[in-house]
Amino acid sequence: MRSTKAPVKRIKSEIPDIVIGRLPVYLRTLNLLASEGREVTSSQELGEHLGISSAQIRKDLSHFGEFGKQGTGYNIPYLCKQLQKILNVDKVWSVVLVGAGSLGNAIANYNGFESRGFRISAIFDEDPQKIGNEVGTIVVESINGLAERIKELDAHIAVIAVPVQAAQRVADYLIESGIASILCYAPITLSVPANVRVEYIDPVIHFQHMTYYLG
Repeated sequence: MRSTKAPVKRIKSEIPDIVIGRLPVYLRTLNLLASEGREVTSSQELGEHLGISSAQIRKDLSHFGEFGKQGTGYNIPYLCKQLQKILNVDKVWSVVLVGAGSLGNAIANYNGFESRGFRISAIFDEDPQKIGNEVGTIVVESINGLAERIKELDAHIAVIAVPVQAAQRVADYLIESGIASILCYAPITLSVPANVRVEYIDPVIHFQHMTYYLG
C-alpha cells in the first residue's frame, strides 16, 4: 500500500508554488479521513472531495516521491506523515501575533493551530490599555520588547492583525527582528525583501470574488 521509495528531495524553487499551496489542502482532507477511521484512500476519492482531478493530485505528489501503488491507493497515516515532513509541520512552530484587538483575540483563542503545527507563543500591542491584559493564557506584551522575545522564542513566523495604517511599520519591525514569514490580515500589500514570505487573508477580497458570480 505504501511505496518503498523514500520521498524525493528537490530544490524548493523547482516545485511550482501552486503545488505547494495544494499540499496543506491534501493534508487537511487526509486528516479528516483519518478521523473517520479510514486507513486507505485513492487519488480519485481525494479528487472527489476537493474538486481536483485525480491526475493533478498524482502529479502534485510525484514531485516528492511515490506514496502509493496503482490498484491499492494511499495509506492515509503514512501519507499524512510524509506531507507533514514535506511541509515542515512535523514539529510545532512558535508564532508571534501583533495586534490584541478583536481580530487578534479571535486568532489567539482559536484552538486549531497547535494540532496542525503552530502555537501562538506571544502577543504584542502598542496600546497601553491592552498591554498586560490576558488573551486566553497569554499576557499581551509591549511591542517595544518584540525583538528580544522573538530571539528568546526562536520564532520565525508572525501574524499581523493591526489596522492597515500600522501594518507596513509593524512588518518592517518584525523583519528587522528576524521574522522570515508573515501572515497579514491587514488589507494591504506589504513591501518586504525577497527572502521574506508573506501570505494575506482579506475576507473582502473573497466576498468580492463571490459577488461577481451573483450579478
